[in-house]
Amino acid sequence: MDNPFQLITDAFAPDYQINLSIQGLDGCIMLTLSNSGHVVAKRMISAEQRNDPQRLKRLVQSIQFGIAIEQGHSAVAILEAMTDGDNRNLPPPRVKGHSRPAMRL
Repeated sequence: MDNPFQLITDAFAPDYQINLSIQGLDGCIMLTLSNSGHVVAKRMISAEQRNDPQRLKRLVQSIQFGIAIEQGHSAVAILEAMTDGDNRNLPPPRVKGHSRPAMRL
């Protein structure tokens, strides 16, 4: 099994600062993504989500979806990219007014 922390880092590190902090004895962690000192997304990740590769992938996609919507991308285009397997790319996040290459899922 892949390291879940590495999967999270790989998904967001090019565009965001990542902070993972333990929240309790049950294994929950808090994921905080920030950009230029501003929190972009904050999500609690359960031990079950973290340890199940499919659930973790859906969680990452959900976070990417939320960020893309906040940045003004089309919800329909994003959902099509998320539901079309590995054949489509999500719109890239905007970084200081410039677009990055599309993210592969």
